[in-house]
Amino acid sequence: MKAATKTRATPQRKAAAPAAAPRARVQKVPDADNWDARLGFLMHDVSRLRRSVFDEFMRPSGLTRSQWWILAHLSRHDGMIQSDLANMLDLGKAALGGLLDRLEASQQIERRADEADRRVKRIYLTGKGAQAIQEMRVKGHEVSERILEGLDLPARRTLLDNLALVKSNLLALRAEVQKTRGNGG
Repeated sequence: MKAATKTRATPQRKAAAPAAAPRARVQKVPDADNWDARLGFLMHDVSRLRRSVFDEFMRPSGLTRSQWWILAHLSRHDGMIQSDLANMLDLGKAALGGLLDRLEASQQIERRADEADRRVKRIYLTGKGAQAIQEMRVKGHEVSERILEGLDLPARRTLLDNLALVKSNLLALRAEVQKTRGNGG
């Protein structure tokens, strides 16, 4: 990968530049470079390795990956309906039910009937679950600092911005594919 080189514009060039230049289209990478395969493997490997390392950091707490993943979602969406949580985590209702049983037995979460529909169960973090989230945040920060070692703050922000753009593109592509599939295509 070649590093981008910065050239200093002379004062005359700077003054001659248009006020609002149109955004240039990014050149596509030739198929011969197999960019798609490398990018896909790299993104998958980074994600897998990060989860694996975080698992090791969380092992002393006794939480499994599935359990901390549920707690992390509840920390952002406390009181979710159990079936919505299953959909969000892409888990079957039975699989999620077993995980929730273990989290409830360890007093990390509690299930409560929905006020409007008693048949619906909502999932809430308990005080112990909130403490686990605090521990996860501390450990997550430590992991992030270690894996981002060598990247200064501007590089970290650029990385986040670029990953957010890729995520946005993927979400749009998924919606497009689902829409096409829904229309018989």
